[in-house]
Amino acid sequence: MRALGNLQTLDRSTTVTRGLADAVGRLALAADVDDGALVRRALRGDQDAFGALVARYQKRVFWIAFHVLGRVEDARDVAQEAFVRLYRSLGKYDFARSFYTWFYRIVLNLAIDQLRKQKGSRAASLDDFQGGLPDHADAPAPGEREEQKGQVWLVLDKLDSKFRTVIVLRDIHGLSCREIAPILKITHATVRWRLHRGRQIFKAHWQRLVERQEA
Repeated sequence: MRALGNLQTLDRSTTVTRGLADAVGRLALAADVDDGALVRRALRGDQDAFGALVARYQKRVFWIAFHVLGRVEDARDVAQEAFVRLYRSLGKYDFARSFYTWFYRIVLNLAIDQLRKQKGSRAASLDDFQGGLPDHADAPAPGEREEQKGQVWLVLDKLDSKFRTVIVLRDIHGLSCREIAPILKITHATVRWRLHRGRQIFKAHWQRLVERQEA
């Protein structure tokens, strides 16, 4: 359980302790060590192999949680819990499946559960939003950018979670529809429909927001 103990010491930036990250960083990034090999080593008791998985995925886990939740503190909590769940669930991993897809499903379940508990609007910023904003809002003036980020989250809050999640994964996190389908356990066609419909709803809410501001 040493690796699980290490997880409890993840700092507030969702990284493993500096010593662990330094010790396993090269292994985590080595092109010849794939996820499946690291999982097998971890299951045999190799604690550094599990640490390598943490080092490899810690940033991506944080950002996908943040883009679903919109709050840094919530994303940090979800990221830490995701690695705890990963450690406890390694024995259930099916090596015939993509580790990336399997683990991201764990992260998303936690993020969506946390999203349901949230109340009120988000105060976090958003660096990019490629598909949901109307064309005229894609390049705001520098002084308007921070305000617009907050408005994006206000509009996203109005969407049903099934639409919001697909939009976040596709337009913010950059996953393809084919990658999203197994993560959410829905068909590729369903992903495409939710993305299309979600963008329509987002733009409708956005337009009403703009019209109120201009009135």
